[in-house]
This record gives sequence, structure tokens and C-alpha cells, in this order.
Amino acid sequence: MTKVVIIGGGPGGYEAALVAAQLGADVTVVDRDGIGGACVLTDCVPSKSLIATSTRTTYVRESEKLGIQVDDQLDGKSSVHVDMPTVNNRILALAQAQSADTRARLVKEGIEVVEGEARLVDPHIVAVGDTRIRADVVLVATGAHPRELASARPDGERILTWRQLYDLDELPEKLIVVGSGVTGAEFASAYQSLGSDVTLVSSREHVMPTQDPDAARVLEEVFLRRGMTVLNRTRAESVVRTDDGVLVTLSDGRTVEGSHCLMTVGMIPNTDGLGLEEAGVRLGQGGFVEVDRVSRTTVPGVYAAGDCTGVNMLASVAAMQGRIAMWHALGEAVSPLKLSTVASTVFTHPELAAVGASEDDVRSGRIDGRSVTLPLNTNPRAKMNEVKDGFVKLICRQHTGIVLGGVIVGPRASELILAVSVAVQQRLTVDDLAHTFAVYPSLSGSVTEAARSLMLASPE
Repeated sequence: MTKVVIIGGGPGGYEAALVAAQLGADVTVVDRDGIGGACVLTDCVPSKSLIATSTRTTYVRESEKLGIQVDDQLDGKSSVHVDMPTVNNRILALAQAQSADTRARLVKEGIEVVEGEARLVDPHIVAVGDTRIRADVVLVATGAHPRELASARPDGERILTWRQLYDLDELPEKLIVVGSGVTGAEFASAYQSLGSDVTLVSSREHVMPTQDPDAARVLEEVFLRRGMTVLNRTRAESVVRTDDGVLVTLSDGRTVEGSHCLMTVGMIPNTDGLGLEEAGVRLGQGGFVEVDRVSRTTVPGVYAAGDCTGVNMLASVAAMQGRIAMWHALGEAVSPLKLSTVASTVFTHPELAAVGASEDDVRSGRIDGRSVTLPLNTNPRAKMNEVKDGFVKLICRQHTGIVLGGVIVGPRASELILAVSVAVQQRLTVDDLAHTFAVYPSLSGSVTEAARSLMLASPE
């Protein structure tokens, strides 16, 4: 029986463990922080639970045109408010429950769970304290942690990382979010909806510079319309405590005062102290573990998955990397990781979801394709729900019509993108999508309508 030792119990680790157990391996998971990892305990599950509350708050505040009246208007503003202790207690309880459920699943499948710090003694021996575990296969899935700036050290009270937000007793009155990537945009959107006065500091010309420019532009317009202050093309040079809040000094010389500051300036891999380099595992720039498309490191028998590899830092990618590692290590047929089929979502309100090739790929000539963009405000279901922001963008090959990618901005874009993801993964054509029934009325009808537009369009 093959002995598999997995270091880390997050999505890359626990999904790999389940696959290995299914294939008959003897599996041990060594975990330091709790099964589910940061994804379940401090990052993805808590943040999306917070966003669920903020989204509902926005729906109530913006429901007047649907005939819903909110009583007790104060100074012309809705009296809708949130109780942060209740919100945060729910979030933390949900995270712990998810962790417990995942641990129970591992135990049910016969997987041994060992609590403690692990390190590689050599490629086939994992040390946990004084205990040595011999392994035929090792998977490193230790995740990453928030990057900190020397000039803006988090204190857990006023200067915060996103993992410290759920300890706050009150809603931040004036929140300054430093960093306008996915994490910064999500929390800025959420806290604005919850009732905070939010200032978002972005080093680039627009928020979310790695996303589809049209989508990012729509979301920035929504942020501004809802009262958010967005400071583009500037960086935070320092963040210091004041008597009753924080003072942020920007690179252009301006200063911004707030009650709290949230730092969202990147991630650092959890690879220190694991004995990786001593065992021959090569680390790349920033300390991330170098892996190939089947999750192999530079040492035979040692694999890596998830955020510690720096490969598209999403829970879904971590899980797939872990599964691929076990399929490969245990002799199963496996397809290498293909990032062009990975779907991602920014859980702002509205949501932004994307998969596959981008419109920039078409414009730059990297792919021979064509695209169409349909605004959601012409969709009947969107009209019924007073949805005015968003669109569906579909990209296909110029002559064959094979679907290469897409972008959706709108309510539940994270769900709507699945149809486009299936099309990209299975190499369906716009004709295939166009001839697929969509419910009427539905937002998903815009996906099939976009396909019909491309099907009918004559290639230039």
C-alpha cells in the first residue's frame, strides 16, 4: 500500500487526501491550523459569508423602485443597519462548522489527521515534532499568508489584515482599504454596503487591473455611485495609529484619515521552516514552490498544490492541483492543469466572473477570435429585478466558432459563468450554445443570446 503524507489541510490538501484514499493509499494529513485551512477558517468562507450579508443589505436599500418601502428614514438615508457582533459570530461559527464537517469526512474515509508542524527530513520522511512518518509520496499544501508592509504593520485593532476583520465589535465608521485587487475590491464593496464610509486606494489607473477592463470599469462606476471614494494611481507609503483611528500617507503626498485601515497588498507563501530546499525542492521568486502542470516539484515523489505554489491562487485551483498530484503519483490517467479553463469570480456586488481567453487576447492578435458584449439592462429578468449594471461577453474563434472565453458582470455571475466554463472546457461552439434552451425569463438567457449574435455574425 502506498503511503501518502499531505502537509496542510486546506483545499489542496484535503481534496488530495480524499482522492488518494479512494485510490487505496494509506493517507496521513498533517495540519497546523485546522482542517479546511485558511480558505475555510479565515479567508474564502468567512469573506463570502460577510458578502452574503452585505449583498442582502444592498438589495433592501435599493428596493424602492420595486415598491418596497423602508420605514424610519433618517436624514434621507435608509435606516437599514447591521449588527456586527451577530454578523461576525455567524461567520466564525459557519467557518468552524465547515472545518468540522470536512474533518469528519476525512476521518470517515479512513484518513489519519495529525495536528502539528511538519517539515521534510528528506523526500521520504516527514517530521512532526519528535515523530517521523515515512512516505512514498509527499504533498506540500501549506498555503500562504497576507503580506505586510514595514510601514503599515497590522495591530489587529485599527490596522488590519482581512483575517482580523471578524474580531471587530463594531462596523468600521470610516474604512480605508489599501490595495484594489480582488480581495481589496471585495471587502471595499462589502463594507460600503454594510454602511461604512469606504476609501479604496489603488496604485493603478482603475481598480482590479488584472480583470477585464470593461468589467472593472463597470464595478468602479458602481462603487462611486454608492458613495465610495476611489483614489487611483497612488500608493500607501505608511499607515500609523492616531488617537482615535488611522492616518494613511500616500505616495502623491496626500493623507487620508479613517477609523480603520485594511491592508490587501498580496500574499506570502508558507514555505519557511518546512525543510523544502534542504530536501532539494526548488523555490522560485518570492519563495513559492516550483511545480509543473501535474504538481511535481523538482524532487521525485514530492508534489505541491495550492497557494504555496503561486499558481492562480484560487481554492478551486488548489483542489485541482491536489487531485492531479494524487492521480499522477498513484498511477491514474491524468490531464495536466490547464489554466485557460479556470473560472474565477470577484464577489463584489454585482459579481464579476470570467473564464478562458480575454478580449485583449483578440485585440492583440494572440488569438484569432471575435467577441460580442450584451448589456444586462436589456435582459427581461434583469429589468424585473431592476438590474441595470453588468453585461455578458463571449469570445470565440474567428472561423470555427469554438468558445474560448467569456466575462459576466451581474447578480450571481459566479453561477452564470458555469455555462461558459463548460463550453470552454468541452470546446463547444457558439452554435452549440445558441441551440441550447435557456429558461425565459432568465439572466442565463443572455449567454445563449450572445452565442446567437456570434453565430449570426459574419467573420471579417
